[in-house]
Order: sequence, then structure tokens, then C-alpha cells
Amino acid sequence: MRLIVASHPSSLDHDTTRNHPERPQRVNAVISGLEDSGVPIHKLTSPEIDFRDLERVHDRDYIEMIQAFCSMGGGALDMDTIVSRESWEAALRAAGGVVATIEEVDGRNDALGFVVARPPGHHALRDRAMGFCLFNNVVVATGWLRSRGQRVAILDWDVHHGNGTEAMVRDDTDVLYVSLHQSPFYPFEGEPTAIDREPAPGTVINVPLVEGTAGDVYRTAWESLVIPAVTRFEPDWVLVSAGYDAHEKDHLAGLRLIADDYGWLSRELAGAFPASRTVFVLEGGYDLDALRESAAATVSGAVGGFEPGPPLESPPGAERDLDRVRLMAGRHFDL
Repeated sequence: MRLIVASHPSSLDHDTTRNHPERPQRVNAVISGLEDSGVPIHKLTSPEIDFRDLERVHDRDYIEMIQAFCSMGGGALDMDTIVSRESWEAALRAAGGVVATIEEVDGRNDALGFVVARPPGHHALRDRAMGFCLFNNVVVATGWLRSRGQRVAILDWDVHHGNGTEAMVRDDTDVLYVSLHQSPFYPFEGEPTAIDREPAPGTVINVPLVEGTAGDVYRTAWESLVIPAVTRFEPDWVLVSAGYDAHEKDHLAGLRLIADDYGWLSRELAGAFPASRTVFVLEGGYDLDALRESAAATVSGAVGGFEPGPPLESPPGAERDLDRVRLMAGRHFDL
């Protein structure tokens, strides 16, 4: 198996100001981790996204506002989301890298895709930047796939709920969105009741997890809920919003995954769905060591031959919300 890694130097020029957690060093940490995996790498230069593909999911006025704001030197779009002049190109290439990677691995059975996207995307709404995100990279690619008649499952293991992703795909019966996230926590969305929302019931599965939850509960959720739901949904593609801020070393959140958990998750996914139809897209993750170790484990798990160690243990009662979600999901999937 060969690893297709999409990235572009402009991601390093996206200046979020000194001491901002979403910093350029994240890119090199992830790429180092991918190289540490030992899987042969083919590097792909992320192209700029075609405007027609961007406008499929984002409002034209919003796109033009981001372009103009960056061209004038940038600044704060909100208290968390900072951009510079160079951020415009970085955002276009972050989204473009996902589509290009899908095109690169399509039709092959010997390739796996990983997009080192910066800025990240899963908080970005149709007409609003949010949570370090400008364009919703995974949703842009999903829109591109949907325009070609493909069914898509989006699996989001970032510690934060991907509110932008859910809002932008929740009405499409041919897109499944699954999010495992700390709750209550930013952006204070991601309720399990979304699974019953019309007009596309059964296509949003939110799994809120209390602070301190570790890999034992994640693995149970993946095995008993996520993998069965993806299998029943029968997507043509799986896109993983691969945030690594649920790692125990990440001080911006309070979950307790370790690198081996990410390897376990990707290994189980590859056992149920072809790795060559799966693309991982970087979202959050702000501890550089955790990023490097977790990216390496993700790829090692996806290509096989990875034997993860045991997870950490969650506090008592951590499975409570998972039990409730499984009960609700059972009305829509044969679990």
C-alpha cells in the first residue's frame, strides 16, 4: 500500500499570530509522523480548489469576503479565527488537496490518502468562518463527490463537534455524518437527537463524551456503533475528519486517547471498508508530539500489520451517553 500525502507550502505561510495553537509547526509534525509510519509515500502538491466546487457548498458573498479580507492583510474574523494575506491561498489549497487526493486514489487498490490541510475546516459554515476554519474542506470534497452521484460517509474523531459539517450535510440522505466529541465543550452543539431530524433522519450520529473519556469507550463506540452504521449505509467513499486533539497530551481539551487508539480506529475501519476508498483529512490537534505519534499510528493501522496496545480507562459512567446513542441509532440501523 502506498500513502498519497497532499500538502502545499502555503499552509506554512498561513499566519495565525504568535502563540496561536493552530500554528504552522503542526504541518511538519504530521508529515514527520506519516514518514515515521514506514509506508511508502507519494507526495501530491495540493492545487487550488476550483471556484465552482467551492461555490457548491459556500455562499459566493462569503467566499469573496474572505478573499477581500485576506488581500487587505487579514486580521481577526472572530476571537479564534485569525488570517493573514497568505491565508487565502492556503485555504484554497487545503480544500483543493482533498479533491485532488480523491482523484489520485480513485480506481486504485494500492493507495491510501492523507491530506495535511491547514487551515482546518470542520467548523466552517456555509457563510461563516469559525473555530480556526475558513472553508469546510471535507464538505467541499463531499459536494464534489455528490455531484458525481457518490454516497459519502464522514467520520469525525476531532475532540470538537464538527458543527459546520453537520449543518452543511444534514439534509442529504446520501451523506452520513458521525461525530465523536467531548461534551459539553466548544462549539456546544452535537446532540444525539439530530439523528431523528427531518428531512434526512438517520444520517447524523452524534456521540457526546464526557471529560476524561478514554480509548476504551471510543473503541466500544467504534466497534458497536460507527462501523456497523457505515457498513449499513454502504458509502462509495469514507472521509475522516482526523483531528488529534482528543489525545491525552493535548491541553486544549479533556479527553484521554493515546496514539494507539487512532491506530486501532483506522485498523478497524480498514477491516470494514477499503482503505483505498478512504481519505484522512487533518482537522485539529495542537500538541506536536501527539500529532506526530497519532498520524503515524493512523496510517499504520489503516495499512495493516499494526498491533495497538491497550487503551486507557474511562471514568465510571462514561458510556452512559453512548448507550443512549446506540438505542436511538437502532431505530435507523440494524446494529
